[in-house]
Order: sequence, then C-alpha cells, then structure tokens
Amino acid sequence: MAKVTIVRPGEGELIANNGPSQIRILENGSNTGHRLGLGEITLQPHTPGPIQHRHAQHDEGFYVLTGTVRFTVGTDDHDAGPGTWVLVPPGAPHTFANPGDEPAVMLSTFTPDLYVQYFRDLKAMVESGQPMNAETMTPLWAKYHTEISSEYAS
Repeated sequence: MAKVTIVRPGEGELIANNGPSQIRILENGSNTGHRLGLGEITLQPHTPGPIQHRHAQHDEGFYVLTGTVRFTVGTDDHDAGPGTWVLVPPGAPHTFANPGDEPAVMLSTFTPDLYVQYFRDLKAMVESGQPMNAETMTPLWAKYHTEISSEYAS
C-alpha cells in the first residue's frame, strides 16, 4: 500500500527567518517523486515582495487563505483576497506583497518541487546577514532557473 503523508498544525519544516515572511514546508517533494512541493507562506502587514522575477522550470501557485495579497504581473496589480487562486506559469514576470494591515497567509505550490531548496538557501543567506537585493539574489535565483524581470524591476 502506498504511504499517506499527514502534516498536522505546527508540523512541517519551518523557515521563519526570511525577513517579514515565513514559510512552512508541508510537502518537500520527497513523497511526490519531486513532482510537487507545497508551502504555507505568511506575510506580515505592509510586507513588500521579492524583486519581480520569472521562473524557467517550474509553475508556482498561490491560494490565498487570509488577508489580501497584491500580485504584480508585469505592470498590472491584482489584489487577491481569501479564496483566490493565482497560477504563475514558467516565464511569467511576477511578485507579490501584503499591502494590508493584517497578516496574509497563502498555500503555495511548486511544480516540480525545485523551490523548496531555494527557501532553505534563502534562509541561510538571510541568517548570514546578506541583504536581499538584486546583487545578492541574482546568483541564488540563477541556481534555481529564475531571473529578475529587469524591465519591471523598480
């Protein structure tokens, strides 16, 4: 019989030192043949997102559970409340932020699970004291087939 995985509240791998955001890994890909990674992302109020970027090798999905998340795709902003699903295919420029006064929580999918290790590497970078800017993020993102969308970077 196939193994069923259950991750209860408070379980999973907590990556909590990414500045004003936190991610709890619910599926690291080890149970899905690396086809799927899943995380719960919490953004504190008034949290800006990452530099607008695009992925070359994975889809990224976001399901908003609480709060409002502002997704920026190119030059277009989309405010997404609870119950909203956003799917970003490879090549689409995007970023997200929490413009509101309350924390925002999303479930995020990575297919394949490529970005689970990225979050671990990002945590290590932040803990080492490096700032999160274009200079430091470019080599990290290159490792995960991601690039800054320079035409939309502010």
